[in-house]
Amino acid sequence: MTNDFASRLPGSIEETAALLAGQDYLASRALSTVVFLSLKMKRPLFLEGEAGVGKTEIAKVLSRALGRDLIRLQCYEGLDVSSAVYEWNYPAQMLEIRLSEAAGETSRERIEGGLFSERHLIRRPVLQALSPSIGKGPPVFLIDELDRADEAFEAFLLEVLSDFQVTIPELGTIKAEAPPIVVITTNRTREVHDALKRRCLYHWVDYPDARTELAIVRTKVPGCRERLSQEIVAYVQGLRKLDLFKNPGVAETIDWATALTELDRVALDPETLSDTLGSLLKYQDDIARIAGSEGAKLLSEVKASLAAGG
Repeated sequence: MTNDFASRLPGSIEETAALLAGQDYLASRALSTVVFLSLKMKRPLFLEGEAGVGKTEIAKVLSRALGRDLIRLQCYEGLDVSSAVYEWNYPAQMLEIRLSEAAGETSRERIEGGLFSERHLIRRPVLQALSPSIGKGPPVFLIDELDRADEAFEAFLLEVLSDFQVTIPELGTIKAEAPPIVVITTNRTREVHDALKRRCLYHWVDYPDARTELAIVRTKVPGCRERLSQEIVAYVQGLRKLDLFKNPGVAETIDWATALTELDRVALDPETLSDTLGSLLKYQDDIARIAGSEGAKLLSEVKASLAAGG
């Protein structure tokens, strides 16, 4: 069974790029290479970069393209084992105790054996990732925004990523028959420990260049007029050079292109720009700055540049 699923994996960097492109994800040669190696070597893929550049989407694309379940662990401050790995179904356990007492069961060992069994175990994302669905193969396990979790939880993940197993005191060690496809993302709000990074293949996901971003807009928003698409991408590329509080990511570029298409715009103009900045920028200080003369100046530069080039 494992060999059958392995045979469905891409056999080269080119096949990996094609696999991603088949799901409308346009990956660079470097990203396609590290994804291919991660699948081939069965090593976790550690993706770092600014928010909105497409890190999380890689896991979703792999899940769809390979026909695997997607198990997502969204990290946050205070994340603990009971939320991430497992916990016991206490109401069901209490009910079993009452039923055992009513049936006259007096053996403490038998009662405890029934309480701490698989039927009362609630599997959280980590445990789900180690127990794939029958017939689907190892899932894609997305550990999203790891930098938001505490260092203590990060240390716990070392056992999971080293041996793909977890230890439950009442049941013992549960080990995956085959390792899941692990994708870890971080926005680098803090440094992740080297011990965890060493278990992974690393890639920095950067903002795309103008040519790639234009191809992404054409793919994701096919109804967007060509001239408008060019202006959108040129404008966003210019915004990223202005040292905003939060630069727009590719996700925001797509949202903006979609919004302008829904408004049936064929080109950017100052009024449309001012009215739709909320689709592109997510902080009021940035919006106020770009809604003024600085944004108008950039729009003029974009128009002039495209006119000269086209």
